[in-house]
Amino acid sequence: MKLTARDKNLIWHPFTQMQLEPEALAIRSGTGAILLDESGKEYIDAIASWWVNLHGHAEPSIAGAIAEQATKLEHVIFAGCTHEPAVEVAEKLLKLLPQNQTRVFYSDNGSTAVEVALKMALQYWHNLGENKYKILVLEGGYHGDTFGAMSLAGKSDFSSPFHRYMFEVVQIATPLVGLEDRAILDLERELETGDTAAFIFEPLCQGVAGMRMYQAGILERLVSTCKAHNVITIADEVMTGFGRTGKTFACEHLTTQPDIFAISKAITGGFLPLGVTTCSERIFQAFLSNDKRNALLHGHSYSGNPIACAAANASMKLFDTMQTVERIQRIQASHKTFLADLSADPRVENCRSIGIIAAFDVKTTGAGDYFDDVRDKLYEFYISRGLLLRPLGRSVYILPPLCISKEQLDQVYMGIFDSLSCVA
Repeated sequence: MKLTARDKNLIWHPFTQMQLEPEALAIRSGTGAILLDESGKEYIDAIASWWVNLHGHAEPSIAGAIAEQATKLEHVIFAGCTHEPAVEVAEKLLKLLPQNQTRVFYSDNGSTAVEVALKMALQYWHNLGENKYKILVLEGGYHGDTFGAMSLAGKSDFSSPFHRYMFEVVQIATPLVGLEDRAILDLERELETGDTAAFIFEPLCQGVAGMRMYQAGILERLVSTCKAHNVITIADEVMTGFGRTGKTFACEHLTTQPDIFAISKAITGGFLPLGVTTCSERIFQAFLSNDKRNALLHGHSYSGNPIACAAANASMKLFDTMQTVERIQRIQASHKTFLADLSADPRVENCRSIGIIAAFDVKTTGAGDYFDDVRDKLYEFYISRGLLLRPLGRSVYILPPLCISKEQLDQVYMGIFDSLSCVA
């Protein structure tokens, strides 16, 4: 029996209406930007497998580091213990991050990295004895699917069964073009009350919202305003980290740096789950006390997993090369040329890019949101052409592994041009 049929009888897939979706692709192997299914058909992974794959599938140096570490230490409890791979990740990561970041806390995915960031921010004020509890977020944001992270996105069709269990947040306008002044006014209004604990944001690009992009200048103003009001700022760099916006981290486009970073996805090159939350020394010092109840009483069974850390170390070593810089620049330039040509097509609008992320919106008579059928038509067309692209409603985006070749990118671009006929 084929793998697809075996899967259909057993597996419940994420973000999938199992009654409506076609059979899952049965992927047998991957090399570079290419995935191979059980029948031998090739697919170009143009979305880095949900934004995690950084250098390409089965990248040899990362695979080798994992294999070597597995024969030394597969795992050890991280409460009261430490090990070389975890310390090395912290050393490497803090060299890449802004200088105000001094401490590293490990979890195991993007959602948990955000949960840790929230707990750090809220308990910071609790430990200081200050009544600051309000969390500010940008409209349309997404920070994960655990309850705390889900609450940050506000109430929507995504979370409707759980609304009664979600804590309240205050949304301010996302500073898209034309909404910059409203965003500043919203922020200043909320900060006047003096009860704001933290402001969390996806820097420069909101992923799940449809790769909605905004400028570094307005984010600088928002972060600076929060700093002036002594409000903790949290950068959710889970998607944007490791070159996706053209710099190692999106916040490098800013002068004023956030207090806390949430990092995951590409940190291991896409090989293994690892969540990291970093913070400034100011945050860390507020948890030092003779009272054990003031500690950050949070942890995961697989916190600081040595094998995941070995993958992260190998990935960061590979990332810190001139070849990576050249690849990012090449993809960025290719995207701009492609979008310049695409923008002339009357069937699309809002062509946009930042770093290695390119996106546009298909014009549709439907709602255009995540549940619009235009997404299904496009997805099925791309799969038929050997392209793994997963539109967000009417928003189509490309976020490839850095190893993707010019020829493979051209195939992706051509497939996108051709796909517009099926939704015209």
